[in-house]
Amino acid sequence: MKKIAIIGAGPAGLTAAYELSKRNYQVDIFETQDGVGGMSRTITLWDCLVDIGPHRFFSSNRQINKLWLEIAGDDYRMINRQTRIFYKNRFFQYPLKPFNAFKNLGPYETLRCIISYGQQKISPVALNGDFESWVTRRFGKRLFFIFFKNYSEKLWGIKCTELDADFANQRIKKLSLYEAIKNGFSGDSAQHKTLVDQFAYPSGGTGMIYERMADHVRKRDGQIFLKTKVKRVIVKDGIAGGVELEDGTVKNYDAIISTMPLTNLANTIDKVPSAIKESLAKLKFRNTIVVYLLVDGEGLFTDQWLYVHSPELLVGRITNFRNWLPDLYGDSKKTILALELWCNSDDEIWNYPDEKLIEIATSDLKKTGLAGPKAVNEGFVYRVPRCYPVYSKGYMEALLPVQEYLSGIENLYPIGRYGSFKYNNQDHSILMGMLAARKIDGEQDIDLWEINTDYESYQESTIITETGLKNNH
Repeated sequence: MKKIAIIGAGPAGLTAAYELSKRNYQVDIFETQDGVGGMSRTITLWDCLVDIGPHRFFSSNRQINKLWLEIAGDDYRMINRQTRIFYKNRFFQYPLKPFNAFKNLGPYETLRCIISYGQQKISPVALNGDFESWVTRRFGKRLFFIFFKNYSEKLWGIKCTELDADFANQRIKKLSLYEAIKNGFSGDSAQHKTLVDQFAYPSGGTGMIYERMADHVRKRDGQIFLKTKVKRVIVKDGIAGGVELEDGTVKNYDAIISTMPLTNLANTIDKVPSAIKESLAKLKFRNTIVVYLLVDGEGLFTDQWLYVHSPELLVGRITNFRNWLPDLYGDSKKTILALELWCNSDDEIWNYPDEKLIEIATSDLKKTGLAGPKAVNEGFVYRVPRCYPVYSKGYMEALLPVQEYLSGIENLYPIGRYGSFKYNNQDHSILMGMLAARKIDGEQDIDLWEINTDYESYQESTIITETGLKNNH
């Protein structure tokens, strides 16, 4: 029986552990937090289950959906998605609905958007590898400014001219103004995979899936060490053979799967070449501060979450957990909102006391008018460090040498959003965990670096419905 160490108990790490334990491997998981699930964790707050921000599950990949249903069983509900853009105190349908957009923008601004779009059809801007030129060419300058610029710069903390076009290719590759208008009139948003109208949601919150995976690993004699930080991965003669914990404990393993931030992993290895260290210094992660507010009332707004594009507000996204599974609230007439702030580790706001962050979030909520006169009773702050890999322009030039270096280390498998430096959703991380387990078991030989958000199964496309899995035609 081979022993496998897994660093991190998020979707990728736990999926790998789950799959390996089914194959009778001895699995040890090391997690720095006091619970499992990573960013997809569910916590109990004010006697209600809430996620770390909005985490909907959707995939068209049969093997991912099959695994998810294997874990969830019948304990899930299909949620009709409603998410809108909040800009200048107006709600814009997302994906775009032409009449709603025209009404909110007004005739003058609508005309400016049409003219701006027409200019790009006649004389398009040159594509220079940045996000701004990519979106401007696809939508026009005015629509870029209204619907892309402010939100993207809040999220990433850099100008859109400094953000790599890879982000657009990954998230909105197939979306154009023409497609948005066509789908808006037809009512079909499923043409774009990130804009699905319905998604599956576990009855115990997103984290229920990963808690069940963890229970399965324990039943197979696997161990999960919570609040346990891995100090370094031990590499000797180009082979990863163990980990050293923060308290100095050394444990030996036959293979190591790492979902810790890629930069942290590489920097823990002894004798990393100076050129690789220089590349690592160019790779940055962005932090999230989630401020939960308990509002004395219900019926605030109908969306599961809102994208806040208004530049005068620090908050970038607001989740209304009452609109996911209302029965999680029981008889309570209160609403839990999660307001997200994004920052870097060296930004002053990251180290603000909780009371000040709650004050900022409460102030932004009042400015939106979303809660009306309803009082905010309590607040709670949850910090998520290094959760977004920043696609700064030219980042691949720094990432590729790091990938090549780590690929040269035998028995080491970096996966997941943090571990592979890819802006994964849950389904992508689940797939990485599945394929890492298969690679270790010799069942499937695949370059894990090549798995990305466009990965398609060779099997037929499927979707999860109320009654289970069905083909997606």
